[in-house]
Amino acid sequence: MATLSPLHGLRLALATTRNWALVGTIIMLGACAFAPTPHGTADLATVIARADGQVAILDTTAGQWTGKINGLGDLSHASIVYARDGRQAFVFGRDGGLTKIDILSHTILARSMQAGNSIGGAISQDGKLVAVANYEPGGVRVFDSETLKLVADIPTFIGDGPDRSKVIGLVDAPGNRFIFTLWDAGEIWVADFSSSNKPAIKRYDNIGTNPYDALITPDGRYYIAGLFGEDGMAMLDLWHPEHGVRRILDHYGKGENRLPVYKMPHLEGWAMAGNRAFVPAVGHHEVLVIDTRNWKEVGRIPVHGQPVFVMAHPDGKHVWVNFSVPDYDTVQVIDTESLKITGELKPGTGVLHMEFSPRGDQVWLSVRDENKVIGYNPYTLEPIAELPLPSPSGIFMSHRAGRIGL
Repeated sequence: MATLSPLHGLRLALATTRNWALVGTIIMLGACAFAPTPHGTADLATVIARADGQVAILDTTAGQWTGKINGLGDLSHASIVYARDGRQAFVFGRDGGLTKIDILSHTILARSMQAGNSIGGAISQDGKLVAVANYEPGGVRVFDSETLKLVADIPTFIGDGPDRSKVIGLVDAPGNRFIFTLWDAGEIWVADFSSSNKPAIKRYDNIGTNPYDALITPDGRYYIAGLFGEDGMAMLDLWHPEHGVRRILDHYGKGENRLPVYKMPHLEGWAMAGNRAFVPAVGHHEVLVIDTRNWKEVGRIPVHGQPVFVMAHPDGKHVWVNFSVPDYDTVQVIDTESLKITGELKPGTGVLHMEFSPRGDQVWLSVRDENKVIGYNPYTLEPIAELPLPSPSGIFMSHRAGRIGL
């Protein structure tokens, strides 16, 4: 038998090592060739397809759908909030369904039929709790965001009686608090979860008739509820809650006949631009302008119809307005300096929602009655994409994950 010299054996060992290294490299390259391309979530949005109980995932860079998630129940008045990572999201269905989804894998992670009739929800500042506003049975239910296990049940009793009020205007606030209004009782409640999962509840009564929706300002300081039963709004300063609720815009429609209201205005989309807020007037063809330094009305802008959403472009230079029936085929653009209408679009019948991309290079509109979603260049008002979707409504960009009240 031939024997190898020490030098020859060393050379053979090195050659074998090089060959195995080459094989390993080829295997890794092959794996990379077939692995899915990684994708972040910052340019993605979720869009409600209310007719089919679906959520579609929109890639705003490519201008196309990446996939759809089915089996989400009644989405006739659905909304979405994002987890801290911007990948997981929570869908609040009108039928009481709370569903946790993954917008990259297009899968349902957890689902709970937690009530009979719901109207939206919020996620806590630390991302650990998800709260749902309920019409039936009335109240707020709070869940662990990982498992969707029930953490707290807050029944909203009217006065000292057994009946419960519908809950509307639920938002998150700094300090792991949830704030909401009681439609039937005319109250604002603050549920403080900062110390434990057994919340401390603070009630503010006699705020006005039928508070129908609410918002929290982007800095998390002011909670403002609109009043459907009377002109005016109710404001709570969360830096100084000991001062109670203050009425603003009182009697803004004095001496005018309110028109029939076919669709409630939405306050979540209030346009905050500089020291001004632009808000829809209930029952009037007007956008009200408020100086946020003193919360007094400083102007009114006549518009095409009864405003539903009044939303600010990220640069604050323009606000966009859509309208209720019968004027819901139109979108108008208002210049925030001159308070003049500087643009108008006719995307189609049933414009329900508008959402800007985080840096304002795009705006996306849902056109329910024509089963499509349209993206526009907000500077030129030229369309950039048109995508089919059955009865689309809410559009929710993933950058909401890092914003208070959204």
